Amino acid sequence: MNWYAFFADVIVCLHFGYIAVILGGMLLILTGWAAGWNFVRNFWFRVVHLAMILIVVVEALLGVVCPLTVWEYELRVAAGQDVSEGTFIGRLLHDLIFVDVSQGVLTVCYCLFGLAVLASWRFVPPRWPWKKKKKA
Repeated sequence: MNWYAFFADVIVCLHFGYIAVILGGMLLILTGWAAGWNFVRNFWFRVVHLAMILIVVVEALLGVVCPLTVWEYELRVAAGQDVSEGTFIGRLLHDLIFVDVSQGVLTVCYCLFGLAVLASWRFVPPRWPWKKKKKA
């Protein structure tokens, strides 16, 4: 077994999971808002969600390549593979993550999505843990 290739696939899965949490979190927040689910107002869930997209936005604006992308590439090279090689799942997830558009378009998309997450704090505000609940 080529451990470098295996760990490259693990990195791709982690990268996909990171993206899924950001996108799924926003979908969950909006769905929960419409359905009246209180758990989507959990402060710590919202802080982590916001921090995750802000990391992506800052990386994009500064032109920093995502460390997960760098690690995957380096592991593929160490495994003697091209980035497009790997296991079926690794290739599938890689192709889902890396779409064929310019970096400028991606940066605009990241920024717009980040703004949407920030807007969700206004329209679906989290419950602040240090505020006492009002008694009815």
